[in-house]
Amino acid sequence: MLQRTVRRLVSQNRRHASCLVIAEHNNSSLGEATFSAIAAASQLGETTVLVAGKDCAKSAEEAAKCKGVSKVVVADTPDLEFRMPESLAPMIAGMSSGYSHVFVGASSFGKNLLPRAAVLSDMAPISDITAIQSEDTFIRPMYAGNAMATVQSTDSVKFISVRGTSFPSLGASDSSAPIEAVGGSTEGPSSSHVGYELSNQAGPSLTSASTVVSGGRGMGNGDNFKMLYDLSEKLPDCAVGASRAAVDAGFVGNNLQIGQTGKVVAPQLYVAVGISGAIQHLAGMKDSKVIVAINKDAEAPIFQVADYGIVGDLFEILPELNGKL
Repeated sequence: MLQRTVRRLVSQNRRHASCLVIAEHNNSSLGEATFSAIAAASQLGETTVLVAGKDCAKSAEEAAKCKGVSKVVVADTPDLEFRMPESLAPMIAGMSSGYSHVFVGASSFGKNLLPRAAVLSDMAPISDITAIQSEDTFIRPMYAGNAMATVQSTDSVKFISVRGTSFPSLGASDSSAPIEAVGGSTEGPSSSHVGYELSNQAGPSLTSASTVVSGGRGMGNGDNFKMLYDLSEKLPDCAVGASRAAVDAGFVGNNLQIGQTGKVVAPQLYVAVGISGAIQHLAGMKDSKVIVAINKDAEAPIFQVADYGIVGDLFEILPELNGKL
């Protein structure tokens, strides 16, 4: 009886919550992190999505069709064309008093924006949550994922970033939520957008791919990553990633970096090639469903988390794999 009463009270509290999700988008389509933020917010109650940008009607329409969204508010202004955090954070801080929770994905965009908006509201941000226990209690990793912290907040508004791999998209709804225009102050520290440098990597993105082949310092140089790209073409829905050591060595760009200071992935299959398994890297991939490690060092830490391990020279093993696939 007591447990049923507690569950009923928690459920009632969640329905009373009012959540604001800050959409990450490029003015024409939503970013993957937005869908995870919506999934997390909808666990607590009524969810409103803020789409801020310039000529961003398409992104707003996409948000309105997401399951779990009650309303979409659009701030369409030239000042927010590039969604600079210095301009967007003051708007979010001004709007936050009307909500109990503010959610954003734990992407580069969210990590740049959330602390600014929270401090302008005199609140403490709660970053990278992986689960929601109640309206004021959340689970987040610490110590590079080696421990899970239960965080309880007494702030009137909770500012939260969401780990994408822990909150899968809810999909599309049969109907569209209403869309409304909204205004607000965008005055903040002086800053200007210089430009974008976008990668033209083909294939699925790292965070959404069902298979990831990742290379480390053992690859030797950037040219050898071609073996990983060749392998990825033979595996379904496969993306290529890298460890921080490989990125720091200049083998590949940092858009491929997986780890605590890179991207967090949780594919069905993760193949680690020439990666020793430093804690920093494990924090970004240890939730993968099946982990295969290829390394010539039998004592490499990566084998402690791997489901399957191949001890040997990757320059012999990879060509053989490519030949048999």
